[in-house]
Amino acid sequence: MKSMNTMSPVAELPEATENATHATPDAAPGNGAPRGDQSPRAPDAEAHAAAPDTAAAVAPAGDQSPRALLKQLQQQFKAFRDCLPLAIGIDKQVLARLPGLNRKTMRAALGIHTGSMRYLRAMEKATVRYDLDGTPGAEVTDTHRLHAKELLQQRFKKEADRKKAEREAEAQAEADRKRQEKLQQLASKFAKR
Repeated sequence: MKSMNTMSPVAELPEATENATHATPDAAPGNGAPRGDQSPRAPDAEAHAAAPDTAAAVAPAGDQSPRALLKQLQQQFKAFRDCLPLAIGIDKQVLARLPGLNRKTMRAALGIHTGSMRYLRAMEKATVRYDLDGTPGAEVTDTHRLHAKELLQQRFKKEADRKKAEREAEAQAEADRKRQEKLQQLASKFAKR
């Protein structure tokens, strides 16, 4: 089943936890808005550019991993730290505050964040999106809540299937071990004659 991450605050990202490092900086034309969603944009990033200390705290992004960047974003911004539903176009806000970031790394970090179980659970029940500082903005649409719920259900099913396959493999290995043990007992019994 092809899944489009319609609730992601950035351009269409691949399934975040599995393919986050493959996100591309210019993945879709809407630069963050899901297709057909005409919801109002988050407050302009220029309004947040006045934070002088935030940009100075950026580590060189050339060799920074997406996970390291995500940790940095969580330390610097309330929306990431508290796992709040992110405003559509949050990538522009991040770039305005941290202009030296590698776009590909930033999008991969956002993909990891928005694909996390914690974020999806927050989105499933959310009513409002937030900017970097935690200021409420646009509403979360029913479509985005439903998408988060579907992604969670897919993950739970995938995990249940994995555990079931693991149990079946263990049961098969145990049956094989017992069969081998029986064969050895029979072999040793007939070897004595």
